[in-house]
Amino acid sequence: MHNHNALDMAIAARDARIVDTVRAAIRHEDVLLAFQPVVQAQRPGSIAFHEGLVRVLDETGRVVPAAEFIVQVEELEEGRILDCLALEMGLDELAQEPGLRLAINMSARSIGYPRWRRSLTDTICGNPTVAERLILEISEASAMLVPELVTSFMAEMQRQGVSFAMDNFGAGYTALRHLRTFSFDVLKIAAPFIRGIATDPDNQVLTRAILAMAEQFDMFTVAESVETAADAQVLTEMGVDCLQGYFFGAPTVRPAWRDTPAQRAEA
Repeated sequence: MHNHNALDMAIAARDARIVDTVRAAIRHEDVLLAFQPVVQAQRPGSIAFHEGLVRVLDETGRVVPAAEFIVQVEELEEGRILDCLALEMGLDELAQEPGLRLAINMSARSIGYPRWRRSLTDTICGNPTVAERLILEISEASAMLVPELVTSFMAEMQRQGVSFAMDNFGAGYTALRHLRTFSFDVLKIAAPFIRGIATDPDNQVLTRAILAMAEQFDMFTVAESVETAADAQVLTEMGVDCLQGYFFGAPTVRPAWRDTPAQRAEA
Protein backbone atom coordinates (compact mmCIF):
# COMPACT_ATOMS: atom_id res chain seq x y z
CA MET A 1 0.00 0.00 0.00
CA HIS A 2 2.86 2.36 0.88
CA ASN A 3 4.53 1.82 -2.54
CA HIS A 4 1.20 2.40 -4.26
CA ASN A 5 0.69 5.71 -2.43
CA ALA A 6 4.26 6.76 -3.24
CA LEU A 7 3.67 6.06 -6.93
CA ASP A 8 0.40 8.02 -6.91
CA MET A 9 2.17 10.96 -5.27
CA ALA A 10 4.99 10.85 -7.81
CA ILE A 11 2.51 10.82 -10.72
CA ALA A 12 0.52 13.68 -9.20
CA ALA A 13 3.72 15.71 -8.74
CA ARG A 14 4.77 15.05 -12.33
CA ASP A 15 1.34 16.08 -13.64
CA ALA A 16 1.42 19.27 -11.56
CA ARG A 17 4.85 20.13 -12.98
CA ILE A 18 3.76 19.68 -16.59
CA VAL A 19 0.61 21.76 -16.02
CA ASP A 20 2.81 24.50 -14.52
CA THR A 21 5.05 24.28 -17.61
CA VAL A 22 2.04 24.69 -19.91
CA ARG A 23 0.73 27.65 -17.88
CA ALA A 24 4.13 29.35 -18.04
CA ALA A 25 4.37 28.71 -21.80
CA ILE A 26 0.94 30.25 -22.38
CA ARG A 27 1.83 33.23 -20.20
CA HIS A 28 5.13 33.82 -22.05
CA GLU A 29 3.67 33.04 -25.49
CA ASP A 30 6.01 30.06 -25.85
CA VAL A 31 3.46 27.98 -27.78
CA LEU A 32 4.10 26.94 -31.36
CA LEU A 33 3.10 24.48 -34.06
CA ALA A 34 5.27 21.69 -35.44
CA PHE A 35 4.35 20.51 -38.93
CA GLN A 36 4.43 16.90 -40.09
CA PRO A 37 3.79 15.81 -43.69
CA VAL A 38 1.05 13.33 -44.62
CA VAL A 39 2.04 11.72 -47.93
CA GLN A 40 0.08 9.95 -50.64
CA ALA A 41 0.64 6.21 -50.27
CA GLN A 42 0.90 5.57 -54.01
CA ARG A 43 3.12 8.62 -54.54
CA PRO A 44 5.10 9.08 -51.29
CA GLY A 45 6.97 12.02 -52.78
CA SER A 46 3.68 13.94 -52.92
CA ILE A 47 2.38 15.58 -49.75
CA ALA A 48 -1.41 15.47 -49.38
CA PHE A 49 -1.45 17.82 -46.39
CA HIS A 50 0.42 18.65 -43.19
CA GLU A 51 -0.66 18.21 -39.60
CA GLY A 52 0.05 21.11 -37.26
CA LEU A 53 0.93 19.72 -33.82
CA VAL A 54 0.89 22.00 -30.78
CA ARG A 55 4.13 22.31 -28.81
CA VAL A 56 5.19 24.32 -25.77
CA LEU A 57 8.63 25.44 -24.65
CA ASP A 58 9.72 24.66 -21.11
CA GLU A 59 11.87 26.96 -18.97
CA THR A 60 15.07 25.63 -20.63
CA GLY A 61 13.72 26.28 -24.14
CA ARG A 62 13.15 22.58 -24.84
CA VAL A 63 10.29 21.84 -27.24
CA VAL A 64 7.77 19.72 -25.32
CA PRO A 65 5.58 17.48 -27.51
CA ALA A 66 1.84 17.27 -26.89
CA ALA A 67 2.07 13.65 -25.73
CA GLU A 68 3.75 14.93 -22.55
CA PHE A 69 0.98 17.33 -21.55
CA ILE A 70 -2.24 16.95 -23.53
CA VAL A 71 -3.92 14.43 -21.18
CA GLN A 72 -3.11 16.53 -18.12
CA VAL A 73 -4.64 19.72 -19.56
CA GLU A 74 -7.53 18.25 -21.58
CA GLU A 75 -10.17 19.10 -18.97
CA LEU A 76 -8.58 22.38 -17.83
CA GLU A 77 -8.92 25.95 -19.12
CA GLU A 78 -5.34 25.59 -20.38
CA GLY A 79 -6.54 22.86 -22.74
CA ARG A 80 -9.03 25.23 -24.30
CA ILE A 81 -6.43 27.99 -24.61
CA LEU A 82 -3.99 25.62 -26.33
CA ASP A 83 -6.75 24.64 -28.77
CA CYS A 84 -7.35 28.34 -29.47
CA LEU A 85 -3.67 29.06 -30.01
CA ALA A 86 -3.19 26.01 -32.25
CA LEU A 87 -6.20 26.98 -34.36
CA GLU A 88 -5.19 30.63 -34.60
CA MET A 89 -1.61 29.76 -35.61
CA GLY A 90 -2.88 27.21 -38.13
CA LEU A 91 -5.35 29.67 -39.67
CA ASP A 92 -2.60 32.30 -39.94
CA GLU A 93 -0.38 29.77 -41.70
CA LEU A 94 -3.16 28.89 -44.16
CA ALA A 95 -3.84 32.57 -44.85
CA GLN A 96 -0.15 33.21 -45.59
CA GLU A 97 0.43 30.07 -47.69
CA PRO A 98 -2.26 29.68 -50.38
CA GLY A 99 -0.90 26.28 -51.47
CA LEU A 100 -1.00 24.76 -47.97
CA ARG A 101 -3.53 22.24 -46.70
CA LEU A 102 -3.37 21.82 -42.92
CA ALA A 103 -4.91 19.63 -40.22
CA ILE A 104 -5.26 21.05 -36.71
CA ASN A 105 -6.20 19.06 -33.63
CA MET A 106 -9.12 20.10 -31.47
CA SER A 107 -11.09 18.80 -28.52
CA ALA A 108 -14.86 18.43 -28.66
CA ARG A 109 -14.79 20.53 -25.47
CA SER A 110 -13.65 23.52 -27.53
CA ILE A 111 -16.74 23.59 -29.73
CA GLY A 112 -18.58 25.64 -27.12
CA TYR A 113 -15.57 27.77 -26.16
CA PRO A 114 -16.31 31.35 -27.36
CA ARG A 115 -12.77 32.39 -28.37
CA TRP A 116 -12.20 29.19 -30.34
CA ARG A 117 -15.50 29.44 -32.23
CA ARG A 118 -14.99 33.14 -32.90
CA SER A 119 -11.48 32.58 -34.32
CA LEU A 120 -12.78 29.89 -36.64
CA THR A 121 -15.90 31.65 -37.89
CA ASP A 122 -14.28 35.08 -38.27
CA THR A 123 -11.45 33.66 -40.39
CA ILE A 124 -13.72 31.55 -42.56
CA CYS A 125 -16.03 34.50 -43.21
CA GLY A 126 -13.09 36.73 -44.05
CA ASN A 127 -11.20 34.22 -46.22
CA PRO A 128 -13.33 31.35 -47.58
CA THR A 129 -10.33 29.68 -49.27
CA VAL A 130 -8.93 28.93 -45.80
CA ALA A 131 -11.97 26.80 -44.95
CA GLU A 132 -11.40 24.63 -48.03
CA ARG A 133 -7.82 23.89 -46.94
CA LEU A 134 -8.53 23.32 -43.23
CA ILE A 135 -8.96 19.86 -41.70
CA LEU A 136 -10.03 19.70 -38.05
CA GLU A 137 -8.92 16.54 -36.26
CA ILE A 138 -10.98 15.21 -33.35
CA SER A 139 -9.83 12.13 -31.51
CA GLU A 140 -12.19 9.20 -31.31
CA ALA A 141 -12.33 9.51 -27.51
CA SER A 142 -13.13 13.24 -27.64
CA ALA A 143 -15.82 12.84 -30.30
CA MET A 144 -17.57 10.23 -28.19
CA LEU A 145 -17.84 12.61 -25.21
CA VAL A 146 -20.59 14.64 -26.91
CA PRO A 147 -21.44 12.90 -30.20
CA GLU A 148 -24.58 14.93 -30.90
CA LEU A 149 -22.74 18.25 -30.46
CA VAL A 150 -19.85 17.06 -32.63
CA THR A 151 -22.24 15.87 -35.36
CA SER A 152 -24.12 19.18 -35.59
CA PHE A 153 -20.89 21.23 -35.45
CA MET A 154 -19.35 19.15 -38.23
CA ALA A 155 -22.42 19.55 -40.45
CA GLU A 156 -22.34 23.32 -39.95
CA MET A 157 -18.63 23.61 -40.76
CA GLN A 158 -18.65 21.15 -43.66
CA ARG A 159 -21.20 23.41 -45.35
CA GLN A 160 -18.49 26.11 -45.16
CA GLY A 161 -15.92 23.80 -46.78
CA VAL A 162 -14.04 22.58 -43.68
CA SER A 163 -13.06 18.89 -43.62
CA PHE A 164 -12.93 16.66 -40.53
CA ALA A 165 -10.67 13.79 -39.55
CA MET A 166 -11.34 11.25 -36.81
CA ASP A 167 -7.94 10.93 -35.16
CA ASN A 168 -6.59 7.85 -33.41
CA PHE A 169 -9.37 5.57 -34.65
CA GLY A 170 -9.36 2.15 -33.04
CA ALA A 171 -7.86 3.32 -29.75
CA GLY A 172 -11.30 3.81 -28.18
CA TYR A 173 -14.75 2.31 -28.37
CA THR A 174 -16.69 4.12 -31.06
CA ALA A 175 -20.21 2.84 -31.52
CA LEU A 176 -20.41 1.98 -35.22
CA ARG A 177 -23.75 3.76 -35.50
CA HIS A 178 -21.95 6.97 -34.55
CA LEU A 179 -19.27 6.36 -37.15
CA ARG A 180 -22.07 6.36 -39.72
CA THR A 181 -23.77 9.52 -38.41
CA PHE A 182 -20.60 11.56 -37.79
CA SER A 183 -19.77 11.87 -41.53
CA PHE A 184 -16.03 12.29 -41.04
CA ASP A 185 -14.10 12.96 -44.24
CA VAL A 186 -10.89 11.31 -43.06
CA LEU A 187 -10.23 8.31 -40.81
CA LYS A 188 -6.80 8.18 -39.17
CA ILE A 189 -5.91 4.68 -38.02
CA ALA A 190 -4.34 4.58 -34.55
CA ALA A 191 -0.64 3.84 -34.07
CA PRO A 192 -1.05 0.49 -32.21
CA PHE A 193 -2.49 -1.05 -35.40
CA ILE A 194 0.22 0.41 -37.62
CA ARG A 195 3.58 0.03 -35.87
CA GLY A 196 5.16 -3.23 -36.99
CA ILE A 197 2.16 -4.17 -39.13
CA ALA A 198 4.42 -5.80 -41.73
CA THR A 199 5.08 -8.68 -39.33
CA ASP A 200 1.80 -8.67 -37.38
CA PRO A 201 -0.94 -10.76 -39.06
CA ASP A 202 -3.53 -9.83 -36.40
CA ASN A 203 -3.11 -6.10 -37.00
CA GLN A 204 -3.19 -6.70 -40.74
CA VAL A 205 -6.63 -8.29 -40.38
CA LEU A 206 -7.89 -5.50 -38.10
CA THR A 207 -6.55 -2.77 -40.39
CA ARG A 208 -8.19 -4.37 -43.42
CA ALA A 209 -11.49 -4.36 -41.52
CA ILE A 210 -11.05 -0.65 -40.70
CA LEU A 211 -10.27 0.08 -44.36
CA ALA A 212 -13.40 -1.76 -45.47
CA MET A 213 -15.47 0.33 -43.03
CA ALA A 214 -13.88 3.54 -44.26
CA GLU A 215 -14.63 2.60 -47.85
CA GLN A 216 -18.25 1.82 -46.97
CA PHE A 217 -18.67 5.26 -45.39
CA ASP A 218 -16.69 7.02 -48.14
CA MET A 219 -13.85 8.14 -45.85
CA PHE A 220 -10.29 8.89 -46.89
CA THR A 221 -7.77 6.85 -44.81
CA VAL A 222 -4.48 7.82 -43.16
CA ALA A 223 -2.17 5.41 -41.33
CA GLU A 224 -0.46 7.12 -38.38
CA SER A 225 3.00 6.35 -36.98
CA VAL A 226 4.50 4.73 -40.08
CA GLU A 227 8.13 4.22 -39.13
CA THR A 228 9.59 1.63 -41.54
CA ALA A 229 9.69 0.96 -45.27
CA ALA A 230 8.22 -2.51 -44.71
CA ASP A 231 5.20 -1.12 -42.86
CA ALA A 232 4.72 1.55 -45.55
CA GLN A 233 4.78 -1.08 -48.30
CA VAL A 234 2.24 -3.36 -46.59
CA LEU A 235 -0.11 -0.43 -45.89
CA THR A 236 0.15 0.79 -49.48
CA GLU A 237 -0.65 -2.69 -50.79
CA MET A 238 -3.67 -2.81 -48.47
CA GLY A 239 -5.02 0.34 -50.07
CA VAL A 240 -4.46 3.00 -47.38
CA ASP A 241 -4.75 6.42 -49.02
CA CYS A 242 -2.10 8.32 -47.06
CA LEU A 243 0.78 7.63 -44.69
CA GLN A 244 2.12 9.74 -41.82
CA GLY A 245 5.08 9.08 -39.58
CA TYR A 246 8.77 9.50 -38.93
CA PHE A 247 9.65 7.37 -41.98
CA PHE A 248 8.38 10.25 -44.14
CA GLY A 249 9.24 13.19 -41.92
CA ALA A 250 9.41 14.24 -38.27
CA PRO A 251 7.36 17.20 -37.05
CA THR A 252 9.34 20.41 -37.54
CA VAL A 253 8.82 23.93 -36.23
CA ARG A 254 10.60 25.24 -39.35
CA PRO A 255 8.62 24.01 -42.36
CA ALA A 256 10.15 24.36 -45.83
CA TRP A 257 7.57 26.87 -47.06
CA ARG A 258 8.80 29.43 -44.55
CA ASP A 259 12.32 29.43 -46.04
CA THR A 260 13.30 32.17 -48.42
CA PRO A 261 14.56 31.12 -51.89
CA ALA A 262 18.13 31.83 -50.70
CA GLN A 263 17.70 29.58 -47.66
CA ARG A 264 16.26 26.80 -49.84
CA ALA A 265 19.27 27.08 -52.17
CA GLU A 266 21.67 26.76 -49.20
CA ALA A 267 19.83 23.66 -47.99
